[in-house]
Amino acid sequence: MPDATRIAVLVVDDHTLFRESVARMLNREPDLEVVGHAGSIEEATAVVGDRRVDLVLLDFELGQRDGLDFLRESRLGASTKTLIVTAGVEPNVAAELIRAGVSGIFLKRASSDSLIQAIREAATGRVSFDRELLRQAITDTASPRRDTFTDRERQVLNGVFEGLANKEIAARIGVSESSIKSTLQQLFAKTGVRTRSQLVRVALERYQHDL
Repeated sequence: MPDATRIAVLVVDDHTLFRESVARMLNREPDLEVVGHAGSIEEATAVVGDRRVDLVLLDFELGQRDGLDFLRESRLGASTKTLIVTAGVEPNVAAELIRAGVSGIFLKRASSDSLIQAIREAATGRVSFDRELLRQAITDTASPRRDTFTDRERQVLNGVFEGLANKEIAARIGVSESSIKSTLQQLFAKTGVRTRSQLVRVALERYQHDL
């Protein structure tokens, strides 16, 4: 059984050398534990159904299939986060991934230290998307305007998009951390969500014209 004090990670990639290398790297971290690695959606789904998985590190390109297929078929629980790892995706695909509830899209050209940090942040409920990729995804999405955010709400939402913690958003804007928490609750109430990843998804779907 995975150690309850460590983040249980499932690595999904159809390249054996890559996923085994990533698994070895993550297992060297004291707070991470790779509970399985899979080369196909079928293998990955079996692991998810058999053991506790806190985070799925999911390569987008999986041979003839892709990460969206896995997200549709695996039926991950709300407590399991997903971090996409990819060399790059089109804006419309990024929009679909965000709607599917992923916690972030990590580009393979980034460093291994950045990957480890992204895993830790995703596991704690933070989200992280490349800003330019997110902008393109918003531009590519065509949904009607539903509501209007205040300037403060937009500032906080932008911080959430960038994966910043409440304290970091507060320092950027120049207000107290409690004020950020209050604004986040306003955003949750306005959009009808309860988590940051849901907030990003709903904002992209419904409110992109006001971002």
